[in-house]
Amino acid sequence: MQRTTPNENRHSPIRKCILSGEHGTRAQLIRLALGPDGSIAPDLFAKAPGRGAWIGVSGEELTKAQEKGKLAGLLRRAFKTDKIDIIDDLSGRIDRGLEKAFLDRLGLEARAGHLILGAEKIDSASRSGQVRLLLHASDASADGSGKRDQAWRVGEDAEGTGKGGLKLPVDRDALSGALGRSNAVHVALIDQKAADRVMHHLGRWLNFKGCSNAPLDSAASVADVRGHISDVSAID
Repeated sequence: MQRTTPNENRHSPIRKCILSGEHGTRAQLIRLALGPDGSIAPDLFAKAPGRGAWIGVSGEELTKAQEKGKLAGLLRRAFKTDKIDIIDDLSGRIDRGLEKAFLDRLGLEARAGHLILGAEKIDSASRSGQVRLLLHASDASADGSGKRDQAWRVGEDAEGTGKGGLKLPVDRDALSGALGRSNAVHVALIDQKAADRVMHHLGRWLNFKGCSNAPLDSAASVADVRGHISDVSAID
């Protein structure tokens, strides 16, 4: 998720996950919107009118809560209505929406000239310290990813550490389609603000998927806000 500092979190709207009770910023959690007909659907950008509930669990945890009726029960009590209709495949809908948001953001940064492709160009930019974020397609070879990672460590003066690019949950075909290029296997962001924007969307997606390589600073920033909250609701 997007990197934030404790001071920034103090001024960010804080919400509570209706399932776990964990707190986070609106940017870290996902909103479920209540429609006039009682329907519950994802509102990934928190722009839908009316009332909504917030979740901060993984897709697997959300599916279990939906299948067991826990989610519906909590929503009925929270919204004080028996008229609740949760869409089928809620977790799948959220996952696909987060994937699209990430790929769309990556495409925008490509068109703005904030990223580079190609092994030689990436390695050169990495060694000169220009790369702010390094990404690998899910079907990238271990050898190719290792070489890109090593070049990045050289430029970051981080040799001997485990620092490396993030392996994405999409393959080169999906990356190529989003970027309008052929055979996009590795992607390097060379602008810090662009990298932060991409990580915001990627972090939300990886956390929802429960990926082991989800950025750790999202969890840290949630911890940062716990000392600055009192009566925070899961509903708005």
